[in-house]
Amino acid sequence: MITVTRDVFRLAEAFTISRGSRTEAHVLTVAITRDGVTGRGECVPYARYDETLDSVTAEIDGLPEGITRAELQDALPAGAARNAVDCALWDLEAKTAARPAWDLAGLEVPGPEVTAYTLSLDTPEKMETSARKHAHRPLLKIKLGTPDDMPRLEAVRRGAPDARIIVDANEGWTAQVYADLCPHLLRLGVALVEQPLPAGADEALIGMDRPVPLCADESCHDRASLSALKGKYDVVNIKLDKTGGLTEALALREAARAAGYDVMVGCMVGSSLAMAPATLVAQGAEVVDLDGPLLLADDRDVPLVYDEHGVHPPQPGLWG
Repeated sequence: MITVTRDVFRLAEAFTISRGSRTEAHVLTVAITRDGVTGRGECVPYARYDETLDSVTAEIDGLPEGITRAELQDALPAGAARNAVDCALWDLEAKTAARPAWDLAGLEVPGPEVTAYTLSLDTPEKMETSARKHAHRPLLKIKLGTPDDMPRLEAVRRGAPDARIIVDANEGWTAQVYADLCPHLLRLGVALVEQPLPAGADEALIGMDRPVPLCADESCHDRASLSALKGKYDVVNIKLDKTGGLTEALALREAARAAGYDVMVGCMVGSSLAMAPATLVAQGAEVVDLDGPLLLADDRDVPLVYDEHGVHPPQPGLWG
């Protein structure tokens, strides 16, 4: 039996990117029960990819009850619906076999990975205050994506002078804005820039200087995306809601590394259930951004553990 429920998690504070703000995370939880054993997965439908809670629910409801992970890869396209079902099937297999998902996937024993903490887009003054509050964290991610981001960059660096910083423009810059900011990104010690230009306009990156590594986010969904990234990006951001689950995420990680890209593992704003399978993909990644639960006021009953060592792999009571 496959069931879909809608869950809402309050955010600790409003979360803003260049496309808008939210105060809640609306997610879909998939539960698959067979022979008395239940596996779970979570997805976050994303309007940027023309997904809604209703459309993703309809995709999942249209699947046959006994579908396998192998069949699922062709039954649904990469996206939120396939992600939740794929991860629920991994969890089901792990619980049925009484073996952890990492073992079933042929992976090494996972450990904690240092994760970024995201600072929401705001005024320079508020972003500096937030940066100062979180300056103890080893990696900060700044949400930018406006034509006037220089004061925000300067403010965050003042607030967190020693932190490693990555920047996410969420497709919000033009080629000219990016070119103007490049020397300042380097000067301020920015380690990585995610998706500076819209995915449909990133051809402009070919031939441009990349003094700071560029990461494809909206431009990279699954393995089929890789061929179009050449000459534009240095890193790919693997998110399970884009790849359509853990199965493709692991395959994309292998293919991206074989093609010479570094790996970032990211997330939508969701609960620990959404991050749990991503912790397996994150092992050994150059950049990990699995801070979704840290942004929530509420989380799952058995949440992931975050401490000075980073985000830890899930306990069986959560997933896998």
